[in-house]
Amino acid sequence: MPLRAISQDAKVRVLFVEDSAEDAELIQFQLEDAHLNADFLRVEDAAGLRQALQAFRPDIVLSDLSMPGFSGHEALAIVREHSHVIPFIFVSGTIGEDVAVAALREGASDYILKHSSARLPVAVERALREAKIEAERQRVEQELMRSQRLESLSLLAAGLSHDLRNILQPLLIVPDLIAQRSDDPRLHQLASVVAECGRRGHEMAESMLSFVRGSRRASEHFRLADLFHAVQLLLKGSMPRQVQLQVSLSDPELGVEGNYTEMQQCLLNLSLNAIQAMPDGGRLELSADAVDGQVRLRVADTGNGMDPQILAQLFTPFFTTKANGTGLGLVSCRRIVEGMGGRIEVASTPGQGTCFELWLPLPVEEEEAEVQRQAAAVGHGERLLLVFREGARLSLVGNALTSQGYRTELAADGAAALRAWAEAGAPDAVVVDSGISLFPAEALLSTMHESGYAGPAIVIEDPESPFDPALVPASLPLQRLPRPLDMHRLFEAVAAALAGRRAD
Repeated sequence: MPLRAISQDAKVRVLFVEDSAEDAELIQFQLEDAHLNADFLRVEDAAGLRQALQAFRPDIVLSDLSMPGFSGHEALAIVREHSHVIPFIFVSGTIGEDVAVAALREGASDYILKHSSARLPVAVERALREAKIEAERQRVEQELMRSQRLESLSLLAAGLSHDLRNILQPLLIVPDLIAQRSDDPRLHQLASVVAECGRRGHEMAESMLSFVRGSRRASEHFRLADLFHAVQLLLKGSMPRQVQLQVSLSDPELGVEGNYTEMQQCLLNLSLNAIQAMPDGGRLELSADAVDGQVRLRVADTGNGMDPQILAQLFTPFFTTKANGTGLGLVSCRRIVEGMGGRIEVASTPGQGTCFELWLPLPVEEEEAEVQRQAAAVGHGERLLLVFREGARLSLVGNALTSQGYRTELAADGAAALRAWAEAGAPDAVVVDSGISLFPAEALLSTMHESGYAGPAIVIEDPESPFDPALVPASLPLQRLPRPLDMHRLFEAVAAALAGRRAD
């Protein structure tokens, strides 16, 4: 039975560098007998080879070693100058071991003796398959590089938006303070004009930030089994033979809420980093399970590992240890995970490997959500001012507290919170994220307290923006809750704060 060199459906282009038309024809017959679906072309000098590389664009080159006025070594150099991916196989009548080893070092894929060419179809099949895998790996890396460049533009735009909002801060705050301290209608009119300009500028900055953050990307519920399957398919073309992939799921139905494409990009990025950290082979592990009410995803390798100095800078934008890296891949991964309300942790030991753990909120099942919606509301129409920097979290917390019987006013930053305070008066309680922009949480609460707000206040502490209670008046009733935010704890904290207010 003839050997199959490659799928009959995948037509390839084979270029012979051979001075003997009879030898090239024999090799062609052998490959066709092995069911290779191909177009063939023969050249015998450097000029013909260069022209064929441009016009014929071969998928593989089969070259004799010695030809009159031309050699296989010269042919290999020309092909490698044109492309490092095209497979190149020497097919020669005589080739010594030293010459063969030297040819492989120069970039040849294999060598075959003409008088013992039974291995040729298998060698061609393997070379074409490896070239396809390498091309797919480069395509995936280029796509990731493109995504990371876009991410860098997003980071720059986000920084610009942040600076613009800082510049606009006085235009958002001072007009309200002027209006509160003067009865002059002309000053009120001027303050209104300034405030309107500030609001328009702030909305423009917010629109830009929302766009670069990709806030319009839909969130959905998806199974991690489907996500892992997709990542496996994408890694198939980039996985070296010496790297073993292990995938495990504690529950096939385990899922999360988020953007599927972004999460796929995140796992693919971490997996490719792990593969590159194992140049001599090793084991790549993808796993997921539910731990303490959260979903834990692990991407672990047995590669080179990282020392504490590199580990400390791992999530610093533009920091990279790769010659062609952007230093934005892990920054993007952290943004994606935190955008889903989670966190990313990493542990690494030089010479032993690295493990990334992605902790994500466990989705509330529909049945449990319905039970929560039907639960007796603990609120009685009290007004709550919510201040969160993330629009999705702000909306989520607002809806949750509304379902408990409270009235909520939403603000995306400190300036918006002060404006709501000036327009609607003091709320019954304030819930503020420590990472808000324009006004730090400490400054916001202090300003409100100086203007007559007596509390209570609940601060949701962001690990990246530590809250300093010493900067808030001691007389302001204050509670602090850590992230990730537990809704039940928030409900209890709000109820306890309002009960304390009523008691006072």
